[in-house]
Amino acid sequence: MDKKPFRPNRKPTKDNRKGMKNAGFIALVVLFGLIIFAATSQPSPLKQIPVSTAVQQANDGQYSKIAVKSNELQITKKGEDKPSLKSYLEPNATLKDQGFNANKFELLAAPLNSSSSTWINAGLSILPLVFIVGIIFFMLRSAQGQGNQAMSFGKSKAKLYGNEKGKVTFNEVAGSEEAKQDLEEVVEFLKFPKKFEGVGARIPKGVLLIGPPGTGKTLLSRAVAGEANVPFFSISGSEFVEMFVGVGASRVRDLFAKAKKNAPCIIFVDEIDAVGRKRGSGMGGGHDEREQTLNQILVEMDGFDQGENVIVLAATNRADVLDPALLRPGRFDRRVNIGLPDRKDREAILKVHFKNKPVSKNVDLDSLAAKAAGSSGADLANIANESAIIAARNGHTEISQHDVTEAFERVAIGPERKSKVMSEADKATTAYHEAGHALVGHVLPDSDPVHKVTIIPRGGTGGVTWFIPPEDRMYVSLVQFKDVLARGMGGRIAEEVILGKDRITTGAGSDLQNAAELARDMIVNQGMGTKLRDQVFKSDDGMMMERMMSDRQYSDQTAKIIDEEVEGLIKEAADRARAVIKANLSKLEALKDRLLEKETVDSEEVAEILAGSKLPTSAAQY
Repeated sequence: MDKKPFRPNRKPTKDNRKGMKNAGFIALVVLFGLIIFAATSQPSPLKQIPVSTAVQQANDGQYSKIAVKSNELQITKKGEDKPSLKSYLEPNATLKDQGFNANKFELLAAPLNSSSSTWINAGLSILPLVFIVGIIFFMLRSAQGQGNQAMSFGKSKAKLYGNEKGKVTFNEVAGSEEAKQDLEEVVEFLKFPKKFEGVGARIPKGVLLIGPPGTGKTLLSRAVAGEANVPFFSISGSEFVEMFVGVGASRVRDLFAKAKKNAPCIIFVDEIDAVGRKRGSGMGGGHDEREQTLNQILVEMDGFDQGENVIVLAATNRADVLDPALLRPGRFDRRVNIGLPDRKDREAILKVHFKNKPVSKNVDLDSLAAKAAGSSGADLANIANESAIIAARNGHTEISQHDVTEAFERVAIGPERKSKVMSEADKATTAYHEAGHALVGHVLPDSDPVHKVTIIPRGGTGGVTWFIPPEDRMYVSLVQFKDVLARGMGGRIAEEVILGKDRITTGAGSDLQNAAELARDMIVNQGMGTKLRDQVFKSDDGMMMERMMSDRQYSDQTAKIIDEEVEGLIKEAADRARAVIKANLSKLEALKDRLLEKETVDSEEVAEILAGSKLPTSAAQY
């Protein structure tokens, strides 16, 4: 069999094209330099004088040479080596006829350097034109890339995922079982559309994934595309919006046009609240760019053009701010709520993230899952990664339980700052402060158990008292909220009781802020006040402009009552904490001494030190 000759690929690569552009630019620079050189090296133009003057000066012996061509005279003066004057004979006249004495100068038959001068003059007349044409050509070539970008300004920036390796499936998504069940039907729609159309069912236009950040909304969308084996267009809501009006709408049209060509397929819009907020909330009214983009999305999802097998998945953690037209049936037909994982799901997620890591047999992922209540999937993935980093830093070949514990605490409350130097007085104050939190939290019956107490600075704090609930809770009662407030005030009250009211420190700043926020939430959003019991007031945490434009849903008198209720809750919490601390001063001193000795005390040791602590009657009353 004949072997085909090898033919190299002569198509210029991106680097080659860039090199050619650079070479063209250098050539233009060289050409411009040649023009400048030729212009500067060209002899200055000859001064024309009347022939009578030339005859007189020639006969006086002022000239050394005269070159004659036709009736043109090029005259070189004595002492010079180049012609500097020119003159013209009368028609059909000779030098003798004009009166020149040929014995006074050297006569030449042709002008000096006439041919080269002619070529130079011709070249100088052509080179500027060549240079201008070259500059225009180079500018057009250079602007071509920018022109392409300008022409593609209204094109969609969505990334297409299709036949790449390593597709995500539902088997690789741990937890979120209910959400996966809802999304499995979407996969069925995409795989077998005729099955549903045969019984008159309409394929959903859109599915909205709602949940806190880090709960796996994007991962689940990728799993839907992987299971259905269809193209997957991914784009962020913010990528639609530009400062130029109309660009976002153009990108939406282009995205859906591409999707229809690849149907059946999935369009995934992450953080759709960037363009899907309620219309009329901006400063630009109906001409706002974001609203035009939203209008185009509404038209594409449920307009006159029907029957396209394109499903839109969107993710947000602010479903409350989305436009109602976006949420109606026919656009986002389904809502899938993806909450924070429970204990069983947290353990499954941790197993996925530790699967390909060398883990020691003594690592207890079930215990870690229990402690990590309230953590999202992203938090758990971060814990697994930090565990590997800490193990490598400590020179371990396997991830140990100590590495996992340190990683969990680092992610949850920040890294230890052991290098921060504290005076003995500051250490003692911090020990009293953290012991106050721990004592109040240990004694009050509806508080969470103490997990760990430390006076080593972590993150932005001087010390940490860590409470972890024994199990996941769906609801929080009024008495539990009040115990949380009381233990939060325990640090400040311990400073006040031990050091005196005039010696309290700034260490309780974050505690007081958290207590104020919790107390206000109890009154305004949970209806847990005394005068305002069972009343909830609108508390919009949206954009600043929206808050400014929205009307407050209660009067000034009600606002005053809310402030009084908040103040009453915080005062009650402080009184309860004070009663507990005064009744258990010896326990407070014992825990303070152990903290100064060891710096960190775990839950078992805290329980041992605080065993037998009393709950005074005044603290038990709510």
